[in-house]
Amino acid sequence: MTADTIAAPREIAHVGELLRDAAARDWRVGIAGGGTELGVGYPAGDVELLIRTPLLDRIVDYSHADLVVEVEAGTTLAALQRVLAENGQRLALDPPDPEHATIGGLLATNTYGPRRARFGSLRDLIVGISLVRADGERVRGGGKVVKNVAGFDLPKIAVGSLGTLGLIVTATFRLHPIPEVTRSLCVASVPGAGVRDIVERIVAARIEPAALLTHYDPQSHTHRFFATFEGFAAGVAEQVERFASAVRGLGFASEETEADAPFAIDRRARTEGEARVRAMVPPAAFETLDRVVARPFAEIARRTQIVTYPSLGVAFAAGDVDDADSFVAQVLAMRRGCEAIGGNLVTLALDDADLCARIDPYGTLPPAFPLMRRLKDRFDPGRRLNRGRFVGKL
Repeated sequence: MTADTIAAPREIAHVGELLRDAAARDWRVGIAGGGTELGVGYPAGDVELLIRTPLLDRIVDYSHADLVVEVEAGTTLAALQRVLAENGQRLALDPPDPEHATIGGLLATNTYGPRRARFGSLRDLIVGISLVRADGERVRGGGKVVKNVAGFDLPKIAVGSLGTLGLIVTATFRLHPIPEVTRSLCVASVPGAGVRDIVERIVAARIEPAALLTHYDPQSHTHRFFATFEGFAAGVAEQVERFASAVRGLGFASEETEADAPFAIDRRARTEGEARVRAMVPPAAFETLDRVVARPFAEIARRTQIVTYPSLGVAFAAGDVDDADSFVAQVLAMRRGCEAIGGNLVTLALDDADLCARIDPYGTLPPAFPLMRRLKDRFDPGRRLNRGRFVGKL
């Protein structure tokens, strides 16, 4: 993205002034936070104005007794977590680059980590949001009211909208206590069918992990299965034993590993590699995910890193590309395989411009696209904000 003018406002009121002026001039406006997810969506085009948010970094309101915090969108997740930790609390969100990822950017891209298995995504953690529309007017949904947008669940529709409905300026979240103990277990050499069996056993036994993650081995075509448990020491010890017993009943052995081990693996797979994709399928179709995503991707990329969130049916795959033609053909085949069972595959980063031109970031338009287009027309009828970057080039 190139911009004629770059602005980094320190006050929310200044955001409104910038966008009102841009509207009067009919300028295209780009939005950027920490820059950790700029590969998401269609490549950013040239704009007359780029608004960067990192200076909007205040904690607006923090009620630790109520486990609720309101924060400006330019605040990094790591900075927020440090403030919350002083009261033994956290935002239960674990994306791969918290030191650089801003709250607004995380919301715009709906980024999450392995703890989504227990705590849900940002749509589950957010209480309220305020954003500034393309016409410079600030609106809010949920939480304390500035001006409500009647008829819309604004926090839900803003999450994942890639800045195309408005520039997010504040968000309010519900919080969770920092756990007394965190323990992770690993089960080695689990085939795809075994991964599905372990997840089914966990559900049936009402075991409650904070996170589930697998790390795919392209040589053996098996997974290392990680389960992380958090909470009070006695409760975690009981959960760990129940998990170990459950996997023994399936013929597998588990052993304890460093608590952060699965999260370190996740960070590498989510931040390294010239090409990164995310695939989603119904959780019960994990073997299909294994067959149509993990194996094919490992065949066409070097330095492959593939992790899955097996209880969610999500896979993140990253690697380097030698043969562009083979890579394009394989990724498109992977996408067809996911879509055939009700899933999807999106690109998260393609460092090569040729690959960007040949692989659509989103694939087949979702059934909800007509509604998404109406929302865009309602919030940004001039289509000035992050123009052409989102699904269907909204």
